[in-house]
Amino acid sequence: MLIRPTPSGLYCEQGDFYIDPKRKVNRAVITHAHSDHARRGSEQYLCSKPCEPLLRLRLGKNISLQALEYGASTSISGVIISFHPAGHILGSAQIRVEYKGEVWVVSGDYKTYPDPTCAPFEPLRCHTFISECTFGYPIYRWPDPNHEWNHLKKWWKTNREAGLSSVINAYSLGKAQRVLNALKDSEQTILVHSAILSFLPFYISEGVLFPEVMEATPENVMRYRDESLIISPPSSRMEKSLGDPCSWQSLDVSGWAQIRSQKRKKNLPNGLIVSDHADWEGLCQAIRATEAEHTFLTHGDGSVLSRWLTEKGLSVSQLPEKIPASSLYASQII
Repeated sequence: MLIRPTPSGLYCEQGDFYIDPKRKVNRAVITHAHSDHARRGSEQYLCSKPCEPLLRLRLGKNISLQALEYGASTSISGVIISFHPAGHILGSAQIRVEYKGEVWVVSGDYKTYPDPTCAPFEPLRCHTFISECTFGYPIYRWPDPNHEWNHLKKWWKTNREAGLSSVINAYSLGKAQRVLNALKDSEQTILVHSAILSFLPFYISEGVLFPEVMEATPENVMRYRDESLIISPPSSRMEKSLGDPCSWQSLDVSGWAQIRSQKRKKNLPNGLIVSDHADWEGLCQAIRATEAEHTFLTHGDGSVLSRWLTEKGLSVSQLPEKIPASSLYASQII
């Protein structure tokens, strides 16, 4: 195996680097800037060019970091690495790894439908594909995002007319920017959490359009509470600061809102079905497009998806959490 799972993350022995390592390592190749994929402490980082400012903001401006434009490549000990759009968030990338003619692609997180806030997913042919499968069940089939954005606008208008505060819970990097882009023509008051605000300049520099916004300071929240839309990360649960539960309504923006059982499980209110991950159809299409000899599934339960695709004639299996080095290579692995 050119790339194998280890306790520290996906590891390429020939190039001596890890992809999205789970702990600090000497050389980390990063798919995107979300905190479950990009962690502090590694000696050297490699990412896509659009990801660079996001990574420096999250991990520190002085980290040792090399960034490549999409499609450009670099060689580490004879292993050729390149980054290709994943369509997940700004700067997200699939990582193509080639060694002596053998090509592996690690998808990172991805989605296959259009998103004006990031470069679209690019199908890549390879011998082996390591694909995420966060929503690897056929129940997950995303509606047209425009339908959800129209629902958001009507919901906010109804709340304003009723004198209710409106709160959107959306991840600070990726999802919140999609909400703002959908409201780019709005002239109403929009308040955003400081965590979201810090990422906006990087999106604007890439040509993404947003409406005028203000920071959701306690003063602004109280001043504009009956007319504004407040956008904050789910962890902040800003609606709690609004007092009387009868004075506000909130929506989560999440693929988990697809089915009620998941909403109850994750304690989510009614939400907008918008995800930055591929749904069932997106996963199937992306995996077929690689024409890979074998696909490994990770970041989710791939049992149903692997069985379905195997029945369709593809070679697909769940990526094991760890493969002992002794079973693969004669040399010692870190």
